[in-house]
Formats: sequence, C-alpha cells, structure tokens
Amino acid sequence: MMRSLYSGVSGMQNHQTKMDVIGNNVSNVNTTGFKYGRVNFQDMISQQLSGASAPTEEIGGTNPKEVGLGMQVASIDTIFTQGNLQSTGVSTDLAIQGNGFFVMKNGEETFYTRSGSFGVDENGTLLNPANGLKVQGWTAQQQDGEMIINTAGIPGDLTIPVGQKDPPAATQNVNFACNLNKSTPEIPEEGATDADILKGTWATETKVYDSFGNTHTLNVSFQRVTGSDNQWQATVNVDPDAETSTQTRVGLGTTDGTENTFILSFDNYGTLSSVTDSAGNVSNADGEVIMQSSFNVADSNNDEDGNPTRQTIDINLGTIGSMTNTITQSASKSTTKAFYQDGYTLGYLDSFKIDSSGIITGVYSNGTKRSLGQVAMASFTNQGGLEKAGDTMFQESNNSGMAKIGTSGTEGRGSLLAGALEMSNVDLTSQFTDMITTQKGFQANSKTIQTADTMLETVMSLKR
Repeated sequence: MMRSLYSGVSGMQNHQTKMDVIGNNVSNVNTTGFKYGRVNFQDMISQQLSGASAPTEEIGGTNPKEVGLGMQVASIDTIFTQGNLQSTGVSTDLAIQGNGFFVMKNGEETFYTRSGSFGVDENGTLLNPANGLKVQGWTAQQQDGEMIINTAGIPGDLTIPVGQKDPPAATQNVNFACNLNKSTPEIPEEGATDADILKGTWATETKVYDSFGNTHTLNVSFQRVTGSDNQWQATVNVDPDAETSTQTRVGLGTTDGTENTFILSFDNYGTLSSVTDSAGNVSNADGEVIMQSSFNVADSNNDEDGNPTRQTIDINLGTIGSMTNTITQSASKSTTKAFYQDGYTLGYLDSFKIDSSGIITGVYSNGTKRSLGQVAMASFTNQGGLEKAGDTMFQESNNSGMAKIGTSGTEGRGSLLAGALEMSNVDLTSQFTDMITTQKGFQANSKTIQTADTMLETVMSLKR
C-alpha cells in the first residue's frame, strides 16, 4: 500500500509538470517564432518480488514478478515544426521557411532565434527592438567599384545607413540595340533640301553623366551611305545644342578619333559585319564592337596645359553577326534604343529590400541599387538540444553541437521571406486535448492516493 501511495504522488507531480508545459504552450500561442514543448513519461524502477526461472524437463519457465514504483518525466522536448507565416508588410520583418535560426549578439554572447521581428536603431543597426540584440551577418565591402559580400568571413553587426549618400559616377559604357530601316533613303546629293536630308536620317538620344553628376545628351544619328544598300554613316555628338562645342570624337581603340563619324556595314541577313572609323580603322571580324567616344566636359577643371577635361565613353554597338542586343538593319521601322548606360547623379539611400537569400539591397534616389550586406543563419546537428534563454532565444548546449553559420538555402538551411513573420507552432486543438488527458491522469493518481489511504485506515481499524 505504501508503494501505491508513492506511485500516486509521482503521478500527480509529473502530471503537474506536464500541465505546466501545456500552460506555457497555450500562453505562447501568439508568440512570434515560439516552438512548443512536449512532455514524455517513463516508468520508474520496479521492485522485484521474484525473478524469472528457466524451463526444466518437468515444468516450464516462470516470468518475473515486479511491482512498479511510479513514473517520471522522460524528456521535455522542444518541437521545431514550421509555424505559419503571417504577412506584415514591414520590410525589416523576416521569416524562415525551413530549418535554421537567426544569429543575435549581446556583446560577446551569442543567441539564436526563429523570431524575425527586427527593426533599425538611430545608427541604422539591424536588431530586435524588444531587447536590443543585434542581427548578425556580413557587410558588403567595395572592391574595384563593386560591392562584394564575403560570406566566408566572420559575421558581424549589420547596418542599413538610410539617407547615406551615393556619390555621382561618370558614364563609362553605353549599349545600343537599335534597328535601321533598310528602306530608308540614301544620303541625298548636294543641293538637296533640309526636308530631303531629314528623310534619310535616323537619330537616337540618351542621357549620360559626367563625374560631377551633370546630365549630358549623347546623340547618335545614322544616314544611309550613297550608292550602298548595306552601309550607314553614324555621327556622334555630346550636347549638340550646347553653346560651346564639346569637340566629340570617336574611334576604334582610341579615345581621340580624328572625327566624330564612323561607318556601319551590314551583311545580307541584316546583322552587323564590320565598323570603320574616320581614320580607316576596321573592327575585328567577330566579337563585340566598341567605339570609344570622348568629349569636353563643361565647367570642369582644366588640365596643366589649360585644356578642358575630356571624358571617355565606350559605345557598345553589339556583336558581329548577332541579332540580339546589337544594331541591325532590316526592312522594318527604325527604332531608338540605347538600352543601357552606367552613369548616375548624386543619390541618397531611400529604401531597402531583403531577398530570399538574405541579401540586403539598398535602393537610392538616383536609381542605383547596391548590396549592403547579407543576413547570416545558423543550423545545428541537434537543434532539439538547444537551451532556452528567454525572449524566444536559444543557446548552444553540450548536446546541440556547435552552430554552423552560413547563408540561407545552403547546408540544409531554409530560405528567408521579407515582410513576414513566423507565428507560434502551438496547435490549440492538440494542446486542449492534452490538457484533458493530463487532468484525468492527475485526478486518477489522486484517487490512487485516496484509495491507498482508505486501505491503510482499514488496517489501522483492525486493532480496535
């Protein structure tokens, strides 16, 4: 009877522990990134009344006689199943689809979390505004004019410098992909009227920029060459309407050609076959054709000889023999398409976005986009071995293994979704069902104690 008393006590105590876990799960049903706990029971050691006996020739074997001494909590597991994703529209909110954790820092102490409710402080540092812990990742570094993210390095604090200046950059490359109508009239002979000349001309214009961020107009006009079905003369002018001539010059492989014109030759299929500059230089028979154009930059500092500063722009006419992203000649309407130039004015960081790989891209007021950094993610061999540290944070333990930090979408880590949060994975239906069975288990064990107490009273009454 004493055994049954203690068995009932252990049952009530451990069912109370399970009820505590269930209560914690229910209380965190709306906690962002929360992972519910699950209690597993196991029986305790049993008292053996008699051992097992082996069979003999006369009789068979007998089983052991054992009385259990109650139960105990086998484990309290954290279940890391995926929670539902809830759209928030906040650009700094991040949700993880799949395995992995965000890496957070408090000084030298490292924490891990599934809650991606982030924001920025007055310094632009990406952090959890509820506790100030800083999100870890890799900041982009400028190398050879490009922003490079070295994910092989040690992650650190991420900063999003809203309002940061993006200095102006001079145009270095312009790409053309226009079509020239084969039916356009030839260059008229001397004595033709201005209207006749305009009929045989096709012009393209695009904006280009100098190192100060000033805007200039790059004008390239085309005219059919007299006596040729497949040749066009191109004339290049920068700021053709300016009061002072910019002295535009073009050439193959030179920044200062003798003139501002060149000849385009096409084959019978309408693809570019060669380009000849005013000095008689002819392009290669294959590959890209790039004309180097230079012009005087107005209002710039003169050089040591008192000459105005000249800027060079590479004009990419396309690839010999290609119909894709190149100048062509076909019997269809001429088109104006200088589809790319890489200069821009002074700009400021207006906004940013985070993609599924965690790369933070800044969007500037001058239309440029730059990589600012990348959010780091951690994974563990045994994520169930992590220790809870409060604030929906986890820490490494002796059984979780060391954090494997890298980018999302690699080595089993999930992808990121910006503008959303992962909700709690608590299922109220299952929790309430567990609550009912736990309550019944607790009541049943209390009945065991009451019944054992009644039996003891019966024994005590035998003396009366």
